[in-house]
Amino acid sequence: MTRAGARRPEPVSGERDDERAEQQERPAPPDLRLVPAALATWAAVLAGLLGGTAGGITAAVLAALALTVTLLRARTSARAAAPSSIVLAAAGCALVAAVLGTVHAAALASHPLRGPADRGAAAEVRVRLTDDPRILRSTTGGGDESGAARAMALVPTELVTATVGGGRATTGGKLLLLAPAAEWTGLLPGQEVSAAGLLMPAQRPDLTVAVLKVRGAPQDVTAPPWWQTGAGALRDGLRDAAVAALPEAPAGLLPGLAIGDTRAQLAETEQDFRTAGLAHLTAVSGANVAIVTGAVLLLLRLFRIDPRIAAAMAMVALVGFVVLARPSPSVLRAAVMGGVVLIAFAAGRARSAVPALAVAVLGLLLAVPALAVDAGFVLSVVATGALVLLGPGWTAALRRRGLPSGPAEALVVPVAAALATAPVIAGLNGGVGLVTVVANLLAAPAVAPATVLGVLGAVLSAVSPAAAWCCAWLAGPFVWWLVVVGDRAAAVPGATVPWPAGTGGALLLTGVLVVLLAMGRVPRLRALLLALLVGLLVVLVPTRFAPPGWPPTGWRMVACDVGQGDALVLATGTPGHAVLVDTGPTDDAVDTCLDRLGVRVLELVVITHFHADHDGGLAGALRGRAAGGIAVGPVREPASGLREITRHTERAGAPVVGLVRGMELGWPELRLQVLGPVHPPLTVDGGDGTAVNDISLLLRATTPAATILLTGDAELVAQDDLLHSGVDLRADVLKMPHHGSRKVVPDLITAVAPRAAVISVGNGNSYRHPNPELVDRLAGRASWSHAPTGPVTWP
Repeated sequence: MTRAGARRPEPVSGERDDERAEQQERPAPPDLRLVPAALATWAAVLAGLLGGTAGGITAAVLAALALTVTLLRARTSARAAAPSSIVLAAAGCALVAAVLGTVHAAALASHPLRGPADRGAAAEVRVRLTDDPRILRSTTGGGDESGAARAMALVPTELVTATVGGGRATTGGKLLLLAPAAEWTGLLPGQEVSAAGLLMPAQRPDLTVAVLKVRGAPQDVTAPPWWQTGAGALRDGLRDAAVAALPEAPAGLLPGLAIGDTRAQLAETEQDFRTAGLAHLTAVSGANVAIVTGAVLLLLRLFRIDPRIAAAMAMVALVGFVVLARPSPSVLRAAVMGGVVLIAFAAGRARSAVPALAVAVLGLLLAVPALAVDAGFVLSVVATGALVLLGPGWTAALRRRGLPSGPAEALVVPVAAALATAPVIAGLNGGVGLVTVVANLLAAPAVAPATVLGVLGAVLSAVSPAAAWCCAWLAGPFVWWLVVVGDRAAAVPGATVPWPAGTGGALLLTGVLVVLLAMGRVPRLRALLLALLVGLLVVLVPTRFAPPGWPPTGWRMVACDVGQGDALVLATGTPGHAVLVDTGPTDDAVDTCLDRLGVRVLELVVITHFHADHDGGLAGALRGRAAGGIAVGPVREPASGLREITRHTERAGAPVVGLVRGMELGWPELRLQVLGPVHPPLTVDGGDGTAVNDISLLLRATTPAATILLTGDAELVAQDDLLHSGVDLRADVLKMPHHGSRKVVPDLITAVAPRAAVISVGNGNSYRHPNPELVDRLAGRASWSHAPTGPVTWP
């Protein structure tokens, strides 16, 4: 022990060096002074958007009170000056945001189109496009451009004038158009068009006045601004070069990754990347802004250009890239943040990511309040915040444990981003990705070169298409690797674990992650945390990936869990061989189901009709499996659906075969009879989908355990035709038509007299399937199965 006041012994030279090195490795604490102002502004904007005028006024009053109290305390106490300045800034920003939010909410509530939208009135409008039209995935075919003739597009616009019922013209406000994709997808932002249609209420709290459902082509189209024309030409140039130089999947991904052009992107690629947690790579994001701006700045610095000139030129490149890639929420956030950093760089001041992020959030929310409820903006801000707040400390900790700087940063970036965004993604999608971190780690090395080569190809396409082709070709291996990572990660059984959706689910996962991270920081609790993780793996792996007793021995029929769609597997009597009736809407769900059943060979895949919830997962069903053929009905429409199916069958080397009423097919322990459609028309009009539903193939499957009547999506006309066809319809199991909708002929249930009914339906679907009255009817005369979260088997 040392006496009080005695000098402590000086550390030896080696100890001083170690302490100095450790202090140098520790990152400087982040500058958090602007963070409360950004968060308070966000909360005030949300109050106005979600709570309307009353919410905005309440937020304004609370902000004014906080501002007043802070000013009074600052006058009476000199010690409170430092913290009061932070509170003062937060309260002032919140007050401004609340006032603006109240004004916006009041203008939205009193807008002249709100009432007509609630009544579904007809309107004629003149609008200015604010973004590219975005194709909605078609429900009548494959889901990509092959079905564009019947697909619809969302067209964000700013209202110029609107006339309802010949009344007074209305001006101003955001209007969302739902229009035919074939006629509208060629338009560019900045163009003005006229259109007519029916108004509908807006469903999202993003200050959109109404939705206009347009049936025809745009009229009186003006020319776009010159910069949008140029940007559109560059986007077309890269897309054409990628299509010419690369296979289909990489060719569709490269323009989306580099400049946000997703027109050629395959639905299968989009689904795989979403499941794997790589959705941010299917379209341009804030990371692309950083990559492009950083590459330009690095190139200029290599030539020893003055920092101010380099910053100015990088700023020009930043603005040009935003125009080229379109100002999506994440791009806007990254662009404003990058602009702040470039200004600080030009001024010779130290760069700080946290203040730049706070300024970006503040400025954008005040300028564009709708960003407060945009999922892309939320994910971008949360991910960036995690990287700048957690990243430096975690990287330094790994370096102190001997991991080199490069690998440490490569490991920390996806882990921090995945943990931070997991609650938001869980709340939006109702699931937690288990492969996200690994998939992002594998994909990370290919993102930067693919982005830079893609942007360079787009720019060079204006001068030399051959040079653009070379850039796309050079980017090919990197994009191919991304496609492989997305495909393989999505194919992992149980890649996504179900989780409660909505705000409650997001808050619950946030609490779980906070507790786990807190336990990891306490040495005494780390052993308990490790035990919990091992216990979860011991329970999760057997039950999720290889559940005991599944599949049951001697199964004959399985209704796969594919969400809102149909996919029924019938055993043929040969192990590993089966017949699949419909494939559900997505590749991964049916692929996982077939894997768990041990199906290696599909003797036949029957597509009852060409709707995406029945044929959208065909590529997943054929993934890694031999197929004897793809069977379709006598009416092969819509043509876009047949084209999409043919494209998949050509890849798999399986023929397309036709089934008509009266045909029978047999395997050792399975017999299929084709019962309908009884009166197939020569052609169908897609319309609202009813005509396509009524040409569904109707099948009776006979197995050693039971007879099963499979009805596709047959509606009233097709059901009535079947009842009057003279065929004996009695069966042990009835697969209810159209996911248990209300359009069921009561005599059909009587004629079939099933012992069990199966309804294949998505949990929480927007169609409100199954119909409660139908369920009550079935419960009154037979047992029935409604299992949205797991497969139904008939042993």
